[in-house]
Amino acid sequence: MSSRLLAFVFVAFAVPAAAQTPGPAPVQASPASAPAAAATATEVRGFTYNADGRRDPFVTLLQRGSDVSQSAPATRAPGIAGLGASEITLKGTLASQGGYVAIMQGIDSKTYIVRPGERLADGTVRSITPDAVLILQQVRDSLSLDKQREVRKTLRQTEEAK
Repeated sequence: MSSRLLAFVFVAFAVPAAAQTPGPAPVQASPASAPAAAATATEVRGFTYNADGRRDPFVTLLQRGSDVSQSAPATRAPGIAGLGASEITLKGTLASQGGYVAIMQGIDSKTYIVRPGERLADGTVRSITPDAVLILQQVRDSLSLDKQREVRKTLRQTEEAK
């Protein structure tokens, strides 16, 4: 019985290619009908999603609320106005006329003198104390209920912050 099986396998693979059933023959288009065929082949049928108050399932959850139209512009304002609250660190404070000024360092390794009320790229310096700066940051997350949050930059880490 094994010799019959071997003969069957041999016969199945020994059939010439011309004897096999051919598939559909490729259609050759004339040069005049080629642009029309290409136009119908590249026609794309789009899909639109009606949210009706639900979140879009095609938007990633890893970048909550971020959108291409909401992203920061490629060119930034010069100085402290072009830096965000997360891009600056407090290096020191000085007592000045009637209040304090802060010495901040940006990610560009430049040092800036900041006073209360100065604008950042994403917020405003609210107040300066001898050991901290309080920044009122604008939240750009469309899914967040809070549109502002307070960011506290401390000069020295306290035991609570560790």
